[in-house]
Amino acid sequence: MTETPLAENIANQLRRDILRGKLRPGAPIKERDNAAEMGVSRTPMREAIRILAKEGLVNLRPSRSPLVAEPSLKEVMDAIDVLTALEVLSGKLACRNATEADLEDIRSIHAHMARIYDDADSLDLFEVDMSFHRAIARASHNALLAESHQAYLARLWRVRYLTASLRHNRARVLNQHGAILEGLHQRDVDKVTAGIGLQLEGLAQSVTQVV
Repeated sequence: MTETPLAENIANQLRRDILRGKLRPGAPIKERDNAAEMGVSRTPMREAIRILAKEGLVNLRPSRSPLVAEPSLKEVMDAIDVLTALEVLSGKLACRNATEADLEDIRSIHAHMARIYDDADSLDLFEVDMSFHRAIARASHNALLAESHQAYLARLWRVRYLTASLRHNRARVLNQHGAILEGLHQRDVDKVTAGIGLQLEGLAQSVTQVV
């Protein structure tokens, strides 16, 4: 295995540890200890930490252990404002630019989420949920928009997971996704943006409970 995929695998494990609370906000991430625990060298561990730093999940410090990020409520709310604008724009452009293959990809994610919702691990379910939103951004066929969306989605990864856990409701989530999907198939910008706005409005309303 090459260093790059190994670093990405390590980053994914650390990311999940942050979401599950094993690594809490403000906690140091000790390269040597974590590398030993995972059975890897410090080089890919260091690269994994850099990946998480780019996502805003980790704060790097010169000559000291990096810390799990602990953003302020203002920083989180500002990021939600940007993410909302990006997701609404993604939905508008996807209505215009999505191919049938794009729509089938989004539909498949929605169907998969419906199948596993009752039995899946909460973190696995969350990752499927976020893949639905990433697929819409890709369907915009605007590479810069999709890249920016991914960056802000990553920055809000922990907050969005925690609020999703608070607002866990099968009918609500699947109905909202279903409405967005229906709007995309109909190329109905108003229906798509209303559905996206409703989901992100719930995120903004719940964020004070987790930050």
